[in-house]
Amino acid sequence: MGGKGLSNLKMTLIKTGMICVCLSRGFGFKYTFFSFLNYAFYFLNPSVTSSGPALQMTSLICTLQHHQDDVNWCAFAAKLLATCSGDKTLRIYDARDFSELPFSPLTGHGYTVHCCCFSACGQFLASCSTDATTVIWSMVSGEIEAVLEHPGRSPVRICAFSPDSLHLVSGASDGTLALWDFPSRQLRRTGAVNDTTMVACSFSPCSQMFMTGSTYGDLRLWDLRMNQLHAEKNAHDLGVSCCTFAPSILSGGQVVQFRVASCGQDSLLKIWAINKFSSGAYKMKLLHMLTGQSAPVLSCAYSSDGQLLVSGSVDKTVTIYDAENAVLLYRLKQHERYVTACAFSPTSPLIATGSMDKTVNIWRLEDGCSGNGGKLLPEESAQTSIKGRASGGRSKLLVSDWSEDDVSQWLLEEGLEGLVDRFKANNIDGTELLSLTKETLASELHVESVGLRSKLLRKVEELKSDSVCLGIPDEFLCPITRELMKEPVIAADGYSYEKEAIESWISTKNRSSPMTNLPLLTTLLTPNHTLKMAIGRWKTSH
Repeated sequence: MGGKGLSNLKMTLIKTGMICVCLSRGFGFKYTFFSFLNYAFYFLNPSVTSSGPALQMTSLICTLQHHQDDVNWCAFAAKLLATCSGDKTLRIYDARDFSELPFSPLTGHGYTVHCCCFSACGQFLASCSTDATTVIWSMVSGEIEAVLEHPGRSPVRICAFSPDSLHLVSGASDGTLALWDFPSRQLRRTGAVNDTTMVACSFSPCSQMFMTGSTYGDLRLWDLRMNQLHAEKNAHDLGVSCCTFAPSILSGGQVVQFRVASCGQDSLLKIWAINKFSSGAYKMKLLHMLTGQSAPVLSCAYSSDGQLLVSGSVDKTVTIYDAENAVLLYRLKQHERYVTACAFSPTSPLIATGSMDKTVNIWRLEDGCSGNGGKLLPEESAQTSIKGRASGGRSKLLVSDWSEDDVSQWLLEEGLEGLVDRFKANNIDGTELLSLTKETLASELHVESVGLRSKLLRKVEELKSDSVCLGIPDEFLCPITRELMKEPVIAADGYSYEKEAIESWISTKNRSSPMTNLPLLTTLLTPNHTLKMAIGRWKTSH
């Protein structure tokens, strides 16, 4: 279609949209109009397709074209993106604007670099190559920290850090595995599966076991002693290409459950449940078989909250699924050759995809129903006040969002003007206000009057009660504080909490779950970006 034809089509869609608006008055305007916008967006952007009216849109924000050969892997840290290639190099980018760092590219390998991964803190990067080595790089200087030679000197195809960064595992073309003690850079254990090539590896979120996949088609679960805990034969016909653990752990009764996604040459993406019983036995069960791609699936990755799953395929597409419900959300069609790599950012709604077309595409997941032009809403958007009025500029819905000036205005309205200067001097905002106790009022704010302390705390309780009466969805409330979450994170028990609250709980409650009272297998906390965006949309609509 030519430029003029496309312009005419866009004008037709705009006119049709106006008709939709007129017809939908009183008959679900918001749903009709935004459904129309959603379909129009995908129709006018053929590189993005959707399975239906989605809550988000995906947009391509930039394409990195620095590699001279196939891109084999992409990996995010909190502030960095790393890519590796058949051109023997790794390239390191600032994840904020995707500018290449001064010490990039890294050129220590002699042959193709197959895989790269960051340590948990992002301070180190590991990469493995056909040259039979796994190299450890400093992300401060770009210098080589260590060169780990694989036992048997076979080409190393895969490497993975444990979430606690205490271990690094590497797998080779001869079917051997090497488990390294990362702090000392010493080889700890070796293992092997005969007559196959190791091409996939992922650690569990508790760091105590890892999954491998091979060209033979099997998935195997190992512990840190290199004992095989479970073997799933013929998991993928013709071979596994990638596997990845979901970041959360589910627990209930006598069973702890992990989720794993795997993909392979059979053109399938599969989601598995791994159940660990109190007896120590493991059982692996297929939960979902995803068929959204028409050719071998080469890579897959979970989002940091485990809500989304992305995969890349020989059919040149990238698919994004709702991982929990196994629903296809998007199919992205921007690469010109096989999509070999994909990764979610742990801190931003970004996806990187690499391809044999030598490029890396950066995609952003955006709120499609916000009325904000598809842009992500700022975290501190204006809200409606609790009592439905804009009192002295205090227009935010939640007390926890109040500024110091909002607190001062509230004190004046409640007849507590004598506390205004004291609260300002101590920088008391909405969050601090809600956390006040008799002890803090007396010892830190030096409010000596018992009556005044009691009156203030009664007013604060009224604010909390007003907040509950607003009808906040229960899943948006932290189970510990019962307040709307600002920085929700997923703990090892599978539940979401306010980050500061669960960190305090773990430090004082002997690592037990607030919901189940069972021991937490790990203190690792994963940002729940999907929940945070849902809370943001709810706040905007109220």
